Amino acid sequence: MAVDKQTLVNTIIEAIQEKKGHDIAYVDLSSIEEAATGGFVIATGNSAMQVEAVADSIREYVEEHIGVRPFNYDGYQNAEWIVIDYGMVFAHVFLGELRQRYDLERLWADAKLTLVPDIY
Repeated sequence: MAVDKQTLVNTIIEAIQEKKGHDIAYVDLSSIEEAATGGFVIATGNSAMQVEAVADSIREYVEEHIGVRPFNYDGYQNAEWIVIDYGMVFAHVFLGELRQRYDLERLWADAKLTLVPDIY
């Protein structure tokens, strides 16, 4: 079943919210030719345990709700930054300190940025 990018993004965001991930942002890279993907969903967890739980939630929730499995994922070794590759969208779950250090939103400053309000 083919899933459009916006459905995938929305489902990833729902999965993050299920585990109380916060500071969610969607970086739309579709207008940037050099980008390896169509966009990033970025979220923050308060601890390595929460980063891992949010990443697990994304993988399980997306597969359960829209039948899409990631191509790959990495970062579970230390759970400070886990990336999940869905091809057209990458999900990044960071510890706060690492998110500030890598600042993907600023790195891709010419992309359209959508901030998602925390729901709790």
